Amino acid sequence: MANAPAVTIGLASNVGKYKMSLPVGQLLLRGFMSGVYIAVGAGLCTVCGTAAAQYLGAGIGKLIGGAVFPVGLIATVLTGMELFTGDAMLGPLAAFFGKTSWGSVLRNWFFVYIGNLIGSLAYAYLMVMGPFTQGNFATAEPNAFALNAVSIAVGKTLAYKSVGGIGLWSCFLNGIGCNFLVNLAILLGITAKDFIGKFFGIWFPIMTFVATGFEHCVANMYFLPAGLWVYQSFPGIATKMVDGKPWNPLLSKFGGLTWGDVWFWNIIPATLGNIVGGMIFIGLVYYLCYRNELPEEYRAGHQASPGATVGK
Repeated sequence: MANAPAVTIGLASNVGKYKMSLPVGQLLLRGFMSGVYIAVGAGLCTVCGTAAAQYLGAGIGKLIGGAVFPVGLIATVLTGMELFTGDAMLGPLAAFFGKTSWGSVLRNWFFVYIGNLIGSLAYAYLMVMGPFTQGNFATAEPNAFALNAVSIAVGKTLAYKSVGGIGLWSCFLNGIGCNFLVNLAILLGITAKDFIGKFFGIWFPIMTFVATGFEHCVANMYFLPAGLWVYQSFPGIATKMVDGKPWNPLLSKFGGLTWGDVWFWNIIPATLGNIVGGMIFIGLVYYLCYRNELPEEYRAGHQASPGATVGK
């Protein structure tokens, strides 16, 4: 069973109204939990994708990572937590329909972003100290999963840095593509009326964005610190050689990875792209499509509970 498109947009705008009214403590706490959930999917993607491309091909390797990553958004949506990238669409949609203020939208974004960052960092620390190293920092290098975490972080930062300004533009565009698909997943989750429908409505678009290689700022709050912390704990991997060649040419070329690389070459442009992808390419577009078709009970001034459709 599914809601009609106009009803879905009405429900989504009500969800946005509800989320923009949450107190700061709730935004931080729910943001923390969503940051953890997204990091859970990212960590699973790192582990399951390790060496997959080597044996199955690059495309299948991407598919495997994409297939397991959606657990994070599924958990976020179905438990009602707060994710910045989802609120980048739901908040503006509510504001376009006159159900909340733009000040409330910015307030939500600020505190949810902080909550997501803290949750992502906490889970990255757990993975580095746990599965990636088992706490053993006396060896020359960590296990294969940790090395893959470094490769992912390098690919999401130094690959853009290596081409200069156009790399920032590329990361920004990848952020747009990502949040276009993430918020499509959220709308499909709201459209569906049962668990199975919500599960697959969310799963397919998220699998698509991950397998395609788009950039999600909250997922990268896990991917990049996890890889950076592994590199900082085992700096010798920057000069590691395999068959007479650098194990990771970009890491070798730039002499390592820094927090500046993490923020400037990925998280900042990805965040801006995520905002545009969610607010403009989904929020504004669907507002323009259905602003004259919204059922009366979903128009501004009417009371409606977000109910079980609350999502990210």
